[in-house]
Amino acid sequence: MIHHPNRTRVPEVKAEPAAPDTTWPVALAELLTRAAAMCVEHDIDVDAFMRSAWSAYLEARPGMREYLEEMQLRNQLDEYRKSGRMGKA
Repeated sequence: MIHHPNRTRVPEVKAEPAAPDTTWPVALAELLTRAAAMCVEHDIDVDAFMRSAWSAYLEARPGMREYLEEMQLRNQLDEYRKSGRMGKA
């Protein structure tokens, strides 16, 4: 993948936490905008940014990674059964 850094300055977002009257979606958008701007400034690939964000989300939800892995395994086994590559029990 070819990386073409965008050298334009991204508007700076306040480093302080959102005001108490700010709703959580606004606070989340501010934090994500700041994280994205930092990645652009340091020439971090968008895929690396997305992997890091996904990993942080999974770490914040204990058991989610294992749940998703189990669901993926179940779906794969269902597909094997439907295609006749695995017997039904």
